Amino acid sequence: MPKPYPKEFRDDVVRVARNREPGVTLEQIATDFGVHPITLSKWMRRADTDEGGAEPATASEQENEVLRRAAAYLSQANLPKMMYPLVRELAAAAAPHRVPVAVTCRVLKLARQPYYRWLASPVTDTELAEAYRANALFDAHRNDPEFGHRFLADEARAAGEAMAERTAWKICRDNRWWSAFGKRRGRGKNVKVGPPVHDDRVKRDFNASGPNQLWLTDITEHATGEGKLYLCAVKDVYSGRIVGYSIDARMKSGLAVRALESAVARRGQVAGCVVHSDRGSQFRSRKSVVVLARHNMIGSMGRVGAAGDNAAMESFFALLQKNVLDRRAWATRQELRIAIVTWIERTYHRRRRQRRLARLTLVEYETIMTPLAALAA
Repeated sequence: MPKPYPKEFRDDVVRVARNREPGVTLEQIATDFGVHPITLSKWMRRADTDEGGAEPATASEQENEVLRRAAAYLSQANLPKMMYPLVRELAAAAAPHRVPVAVTCRVLKLARQPYYRWLASPVTDTELAEAYRANALFDAHRNDPEFGHRFLADEARAAGEAMAERTAWKICRDNRWWSAFGKRRGRGKNVKVGPPVHDDRVKRDFNASGPNQLWLTDITEHATGEGKLYLCAVKDVYSGRIVGYSIDARMKSGLAVRALESAVARRGQVAGCVVHSDRGSQFRSRKSVVVLARHNMIGSMGRVGAAGDNAAMESFFALLQKNVLDRRAWATRQELRIAIVTWIERTYHRRRRQRRLARLTLVEYETIMTPLAALAA
């Protein structure tokens, strides 16, 4: 049974289909992305259903949500008083995140009567604001433990909890939410990039005798009217095909992880595959190392400031820059995102013929040379 397509890929196909130009059919969109028209129709119906309303959360999911949200509050002073804002917030949340007061109090072992008395005379605005800020910083630290307090403050601000960097530092200090990479020991030109977590197993030899033997990955960025958009792509050296990618408004470790997970989901058998990158913090993060180990893949990293160590990936980004990114100004991130994924899936994979592949497209080459790999994709 074939593996399901990655969620980000499905969302991108639906996004392209919804924003297609007049005269472009769903069948053409499905062909461009290598999926069946019926499959695309199902994805669009599912997306409409998901946007129309979500199913209520199960009891187990409600309890897990309470425990997750309570982690930051538990570190605050004056318990259990500081827990009450969480009880109120969960009870007032929109479905499927709404959790009844009885469930929250049972999970947190709080009596309901004191909570209702507090509800009539709640904590001060200052105490409540600190609890919300701590909760936002905790969520950001859990997602990216390598971030320092300044980046965590940016993430909290993006989540709607603005605060000064000094305030973020104080909350992080009190809760011991330190960056996984530790504090920098110096500033200026002599500051060194973090050590590699993998040896260089490629040595600029960008050749592979079969699919899923050597993948290259890197991140590029481009400005839009709404701010920067970041693309992390994974390229199979054997054919040159982009086997996975992820696009986001922030360049966090999750961007690299999602791109790699997308590639694994689309290619199937990847054990023993070498994944080569530069020494960016996204690729040195604990999350990236863990995902490689989980799929029995081998990490590889080039040297600092040596673009040639990942030249085959840089050549793809140069092509993308010329054909898409620099073609015009992009007003929104979604507009640029649609252009990127459409060019990759339709033009780069299925229309652009390459001399080194006997003038075949990337999809044609994989279909002829490795039928099983093509089916897995």
